[in-house]
Amino acid sequence: MNDKVYDPSSSEAESFISHAEISDSLAYAAEHRNDISLAKSLLRKAKACKGLNHREAAVLLEADDPEIVREMFSIAREIKYRLYGNRIVLFAPLYLSDYCVNGCVYCPYHIQNSHIARRKLSMDEIRREVIALQDMGHKRLAIESGEDPVHNPLDYILEAIETVYGIRHRNGAIRRVNVNIAATTVENYGKLKDAGIGTYILFQETYHKDAYEALHPSGPKSDYAWHTEAMDRAMLGGIDDVGIGVLFGLDTYRYDLTGLLMHAEHLEARFGVGPHTISVPRICPAADIDTHDFPNAVPDDVFSRIIAVIRLAVPYTGMIISTRESESVRAKVLGLGISQISGGSRTSVGGYADGRDGDTSQFDISDRRSLDEVVSWLLDMGHVPSFCTACYREGRTGDRFMSLVKNGKIAGCCHPNALMTLAEYLADYASDAVRRKGLDVIKRELSQMPDERMRGITAGYLEKIAAGRRDFRF
Repeated sequence: MNDKVYDPSSSEAESFISHAEISDSLAYAAEHRNDISLAKSLLRKAKACKGLNHREAAVLLEADDPEIVREMFSIAREIKYRLYGNRIVLFAPLYLSDYCVNGCVYCPYHIQNSHIARRKLSMDEIRREVIALQDMGHKRLAIESGEDPVHNPLDYILEAIETVYGIRHRNGAIRRVNVNIAATTVENYGKLKDAGIGTYILFQETYHKDAYEALHPSGPKSDYAWHTEAMDRAMLGGIDDVGIGVLFGLDTYRYDLTGLLMHAEHLEARFGVGPHTISVPRICPAADIDTHDFPNAVPDDVFSRIIAVIRLAVPYTGMIISTRESESVRAKVLGLGISQISGGSRTSVGGYADGRDGDTSQFDISDRRSLDEVVSWLLDMGHVPSFCTACYREGRTGDRFMSLVKNGKIAGCCHPNALMTLAEYLADYASDAVRRKGLDVIKRELSQMPDERMRGITAGYLEKIAAGRRDFRF
């Protein structure tokens, strides 16, 4: 392991993710785990929405005083509501191809796996998938694909994006396509930007270089630096909304959470804006993958603390949780900091049109409810399900988005947009019971909107949506 000096503004992976700095931070956190005075000072800083650096976050992750832990969760909930309100954005993954040349030992797409039938969607098959997603009510997708320069070249991804955006079915339209594909070049990131993507998402899997190389024994992804520096190239290619994450359980959660926050600090230091989103997947079973092979798997109580600490450390960054997690786990962590969830997801190629997850699933789904059931569940818990894509379409991305969030002005756009997109969903896709429930929530939320002018404009748009018009936004 190369112990390079930590430099968050460096363009070199092993400098902005310094093993020596992570080791020192974890040792410092272990030494101060019972320092209640330090923990309380960090909680006061977090409560003021000043964020925490990676070492401070590591201290809170280690804190074992029950009162400190309770306050940590309480402040995480307070920050989440203050900045994001009760809105939860919904999306779905769209798997295009499971062809992959990498040897990742935790992923069933690995090249040695002979147990899955490889499949790549044609443009006609993509249309069928998107129509099935539109018929559910989805407006926001995350494209997923294995890395294979022959079967899944960038031109294929670009054609798929154009196809997705071009499909109109009844009142359905996909308004935002996020992309989760392998690390590529600055030039290719520029092409993705020109194609109109929303967020570029790439998980680091683990920031521990030795563990990373052992987990990725072959293929382009085996190059730690190439993968870790991908977000820098994406930013240089013009993509200013990027999403990072690790697959918790591949290495120790302490190491990877610290590295994750260092990555966020690096993007802020070098480009002036941190990640748009942070995802928190955990290792889970899949075809040819046994989670017993991963002794670092994260239990539920630790998982909740990880989410709370991330919310304290990077208060202005969105957080995503997928259907890897069960209904009960998702219910527990939504209030701690999660702002986006998937619903009605299929993790197999062609799974939406086929109506099932087959042998090509990338991972097992724990939450198998339909989108309508997820919407109903969110409403019951006091959340406002949102299908909003307005910021991306209005150019509120990167530092422009973050400045609005930090100034407390984004809610003035987000809350009305959430209500209007929920109204669209209720009119076009919801079951009768969910429609009645949702309309009651919209009426209540509208009456509580503090800005009288905005309340009046929103009410007018909602009347037009009820009359059949669509796609209003602030």
